[in-house]
Amino acid sequence: MLTRIVAEPGVKTAAGVERGLKPGALVLAALLIAVCAAVSSAAAPAPSPANGDGLNDGSTKAPSTLKKIDRAALQAMVDKTATELMAPGALVLLRTPEGDFTVSYGTTELGAASPPTADTHFRIASNTKTITAALIMLLAEEGKLRLDDPVSKYVPGVPNGDKITIAELLEMRSGLYNYTAAPELSESMDRDPARARTPAELLAIAFKRPPGFQPGAEYEYNNTNYALLGLIVEKLNGKPLAEVMKERLFEPLGMKQTYLPESADTAIPEPYTHGYGYGSVAAVLTDDAPYPPDIVAAARAGTLKPKDFTGLNHSFAWAAGGVISTANDMATWIEALVSGKVLDAEYQRKWLGGFKPQDPDKPDGQQYGYGIVRLSWGPNTIYFHGGETVGYNSKISYDPANRTTLVIWTSLAVSLDGQQPANTLMVNVLDQIYELSPLAAPAPGGKNGR
Repeated sequence: MLTRIVAEPGVKTAAGVERGLKPGALVLAALLIAVCAAVSSAAAPAPSPANGDGLNDGSTKAPSTLKKIDRAALQAMVDKTATELMAPGALVLLRTPEGDFTVSYGTTELGAASPPTADTHFRIASNTKTITAALIMLLAEEGKLRLDDPVSKYVPGVPNGDKITIAELLEMRSGLYNYTAAPELSESMDRDPARARTPAELLAIAFKRPPGFQPGAEYEYNNTNYALLGLIVEKLNGKPLAEVMKERLFEPLGMKQTYLPESADTAIPEPYTHGYGYGSVAAVLTDDAPYPPDIVAAARAGTLKPKDFTGLNHSFAWAAGGVISTANDMATWIEALVSGKVLDAEYQRKWLGGFKPQDPDKPDGQQYGYGIVRLSWGPNTIYFHGGETVGYNSKISYDPANRTTLVIWTSLAVSLDGQQPANTLMVNVLDQIYELSPLAAPAPGGKNGR
């Protein structure tokens, strides 16, 4: 077993916080988004991160609610959790006022002695949504669109397009069908994993099905929303989405290891981690119970090895989940986004004002905003997103009051018992570093639940 922890001065297992590219209990980071009962708790007022230093009022630092980091305990927890979930590899990058901690587990390729590092490339999946949403907010900041514009103003042929606003796309409240839930998409990817897919092809899958609800009526995590937002970014910038991401965000922030690949490009730059899974593409994208009993039994017995999905063409994810990056770059990104280094002060306030409960019965629970999630428990608030795609699972988060950054990735999207490995690791890390563990905090109404 290849594990290590590196620090510069400075256990329980819970269900997932959310899913990435896919809807339901298990989503492609999908689709993020199922509320973890363990982490859903009584909400505290959200700190204002706009000044970038964790100050609540611009002058007084909030008292720290962090424990002293126990490096050995952190390593032991990651080893234990990743082993139990049978993840081939995992990386945890934690930045606190005490110092930076990088914990790695396993290998970037089965059969090789290649431990992950913070510069190992991986598919960030639905963490891409934070990037696409930021580009939309920049267009609004520049007066090139309004958040209450109908999507039909920019993209023709969208069901209910004259009623769905840009804000409702950002907030996952359009009611459109989620194209990654369509069985024909996963079946075609299993048959021809290297084939490139266009946004028009993906949207056609969604548009041939009726909307599930009226715009604004409900929350439903949905990749169709962000494919539409990607088209709007391209239309108003007059450039491919990959170029806009690079010029407007990645280059200014010094994110040299981050990019959106061309549609035909299935390669990942060195160094990179392979991505693994059991069964078919549908096990990640569409099924709430991803693995049948025979596969689970064979995998646990060691007679079935996970399949290498590294070469799967991820053009299907595009603006909703296609970016490749590293833990170091993702830490740079989430810190810059939450701390107000991407948007001006006015639009940072709008970005922070877009949160609505994912579950109307839990108004103090997990909230989704403009491509970002907010979670509060006790005196603590974190801003985060997640990503799940075939072969990969990840989380990025920032706590501005405590100046704490957490980036996690695993090279397995869904464990044999149906958990998202990065979700489970995230909850366990929060349990170790906060004085009040999210696992100990009561959920709204005194019950734990999804």
